[in-house]
Amino acid sequence: MVSTLLPTLSLPVSRATAFLLGTPLKSFRSHHPLLRSFLASASSLSSPPTPRSLVTMASAAIPARRDLLMLGIETSCDDTAAAVVRGDGEILSQAIASQSDLLVKWGGVAPKMAEEAHALAIDQVVQKALDDANVSESDLSAVAVTIGPGLSLCLRVGVHKARKIAKVFHLPIVGVHHMEAHALVSRLVNKDLDYPFLALLISGGHNLLVLAQNLGEYVQLGTTIDDAIGEAYDKSARWLGLDIRKGGGPALEELALEGDPNSINFRVPMRQHKDCNFSYAGLKTQVRLAIESRNLCTDDIPISSATEEDRQLRANIAASFQRIAVLHLEDRCQRAVEWALKMEPSIKHFVVLHRTSMLGRA
Repeated sequence: MVSTLLPTLSLPVSRATAFLLGTPLKSFRSHHPLLRSFLASASSLSSPPTPRSLVTMASAAIPARRDLLMLGIETSCDDTAAAVVRGDGEILSQAIASQSDLLVKWGGVAPKMAEEAHALAIDQVVQKALDDANVSESDLSAVAVTIGPGLSLCLRVGVHKARKIAKVFHLPIVGVHHMEAHALVSRLVNKDLDYPFLALLISGGHNLLVLAQNLGEYVQLGTTIDDAIGEAYDKSARWLGLDIRKGGGPALEELALEGDPNSINFRVPMRQHKDCNFSYAGLKTQVRLAIESRNLCTDDIPISSATEEDRQLRANIAASFQRIAVLHLEDRCQRAVEWALKMEPSIKHFVVLHRTSMLGRA
């Protein structure tokens, strides 16, 4: 069934964030007029089910407002980030503090550790974004901050910082839906991208196929029903004993170049399901079983210390995993394109957005 985009922000998280923002929950269903202006000015084999679209922002075109100056804050997972952007879409600055060392230490994202890292970095990251843009808080028109989906402990750090700035400098504060922002950022940097368009959103925790019909009007064609592809890459890379300081995706892809992608007969997930949803939990299990059946001691022997034979076995597993992981994406995307064209025959663009640290270039 086609569902709407915003319900991917779970109700408990929404209520918690509403409390943090001191804002009624209903406000998350309709963005602040400043953000509506900002976003609108960024760009002068089965039959598909009937869509149920959700309007989250005004879809009427609003003239470009170069005088609008937005500070954006993002702390939804394992990176602390901030940016300053003009109302016409010009990105003045970006600043990021990575938690790659923590990912290696804890074998993934540890929410409490990630929260503490965000708290230590947030002030410096925001200040760097402001300094690089050559502006101060008093020059801002509003502060935008991620309110979900994400780790609640981490989201709280960004929301607290946004509230502090907004209170001191009497600025509007705008709650931003993480995945909606992914879908719209392509229009921020590509002024020729018109509605409608199809978007594939890939991250460590989410996979989404979304038909963007207009500003604020989205139809979710497919989503993650268990594990996202980024989670599968990260776990597989760790099980293979790889160095994941720069992300599981790049590490696994690099090793996969040495392997035979057809050496292991992994099954493509959900081939029997004629929908656009994603599932990578089963493929993860297949990888773990392949490692165990070959008696690879990946916990005790990192890839840097592996024998030539051991390394080749790991490379074959990596290559075979990557082939099936991408085939699953291709299957779902092909069906989504067919569905989207039936709903919006004028569609011309398919936008893919992913975190390189999660997926490499796959």
